[in-house]
Amino acid sequence: MARPLLLVGQPLLAPLLPLLRVDHDVIALWDGPGPDALAAVDALIWAGEFPLERALMDAMPRLTLIACFTVGYDGVDLALARARGIAVAHGGAANAEDVADHAIGLMIAHQRWIVGGDRHLRGGGWTIEAKTRTRSMASARLGIVGMGAIGIAIAERAAVMKMPIGWWGPREKPGLHWPRAESLAALARDSDILLVACRANEANRGMISAAIIDALGPDGLLVNVARGQLVDEAALIDALKAGRLGGAAIDVFDPEPTDPARWADVPNCVLTPHTGGATEEAVGRMAAMLQANLQAHFSGAPLPSPVPELA
Repeated sequence: MARPLLLVGQPLLAPLLPLLRVDHDVIALWDGPGPDALAAVDALIWAGEFPLERALMDAMPRLTLIACFTVGYDGVDLALARARGIAVAHGGAANAEDVADHAIGLMIAHQRWIVGGDRHLRGGGWTIEAKTRTRSMASARLGIVGMGAIGIAIAERAAVMKMPIGWWGPREKPGLHWPRAESLAALARDSDILLVACRANEANRGMISAAIIDALGPDGLLVNVARGQLVDEAALIDALKAGRLGGAAIDVFDPEPTDPARWADVPNCVLTPHTGGATEEAVGRMAAMLQANLQAHFSGAPLPSPVPELA
């Protein structure tokens, strides 16, 4: 029986090649495979944040599975895949706990002036006469946009910190302990910290608009650990410079990698280079889930981690 042929999409996935070659024949997209090779591909291994062009899918008539190594799958045209009978899998909740840790870290780093305090001390600004006051976490109202695995993990951590918690998403989620706001604008208006943890798609691009940022206000903090395109980045920068927003703590950008010059003179922000879910442990879990999805698919079993039908 012939071994399945896998196409690996991005160079950042190159470390997976030895692992995948144990049970599959594997080719790499960056090596420029010809039409005949693409026509024989059974499954595509993809980094889900990258757009998957229709032309590439058209070149693979045998394709039956798109296996996103990552948890995110926003670069995949799910409607097109489903219309062609192509299954789509992803990393599930492999990095949810680590992203939640990072989100809490970003909040604390900004609210308690940890990054700014480090720079202040190193720059010789600490004197006996002056002491900077920061903001308590326990009294900060946290509004979470999107209550999936990451949102719930963040809420559980924030509850231990005695933060009042609310959330908003497009659908009710029975069984949650925290109240759902009537709208995104209402959540922003009633929060001290607005934390974006929802999945991204074309329908919610720029959902954190100038109006939502203004609702959060000059004392509010915006945290984004989801996808950069969910936030109107130009409006965010304008609001920070004008003082209409109190601060931002951002791990994801649009596009990536972001131009550092874009942020050089932007005040009151803490920035990290999309490292929220990039732990050794999470990557190991994603690799294991990828293998499980491939094994299940080619043995005719249900996928352990399919993309949800509502996505």
